[in-house]
Parts: sequence; C-alpha cells; structure tokens
Amino acid sequence: MTHGLKTIVYPVKDPGPAKALFRALFGVEPYTDEPYYVGFRTDTHEIGIDPRGHAKGMTGPVPYWTVTDIRQTLTALVEAGAKPLQDVQDVGGGTLIASVRDPDGNFVGLFQDAPA
Repeated sequence: MTHGLKTIVYPVKDPGPAKALFRALFGVEPYTDEPYYVGFRTDTHEIGIDPRGHAKGMTGPVPYWTVTDIRQTLTALVEAGAKPLQDVQDVGGGTLIASVRDPDGNFVGLFQDAPA
C-alpha cells in the first residue's frame, strides 16, 4: 500500500548553492547536513540534496513514495517492468529506501518508515 509522496531528492554537484536555495525557499536550516546528504523538512515533505546523486546515475529529482512493505512493492514494480537501481537499504534506525527506473527511464524511489 502506498501512503503518498514523502521525500524528493535532488542530485547536485555542489551542495553549497543548493543549500542556499532551499534555505531561502523554506526559511530554515537543514535538519541534517552531511557530506553524503543534506535534508530539509517542510510541514509535509522532506527535500534532500545528494552530492553523489549524479555519480549514482540520477539525472533529476527522485520522488520517494512511502509504502507499507518496501520489499513487496519493489518486487511488484520490477515484475511490472521497472529496472532495479538500488536494492532495499537501511538508512538508519530501520528506515528503508530503494529505487527503480520505470520503462521510460524515470527514477521512482520507495521509502518505508522505521517500525514504531
């Protein structure tokens, strides 16, 4: 089951200008600012900056959809014709992400919240 769009991650070559842009847009500092990821939270979404995104093959922003069962959803997407890009990965505290590329080459991310 999909619960909605949770996160959008932008690939960047230089996080400095991207951080300045999102600071101006949201009026807040990032909640996390690491060499591998910078994250901003709005009332309803997370906006991420990935300095390594281009090296991972990201060609534009990647939406991450919140799902109940990430492994089941990933399998269903692959069976429907998507190509796996990133297998299920724990990004901390039991929060899981994965991604695929649809038949037209668009990235689709999956996000499963950590168990409560």
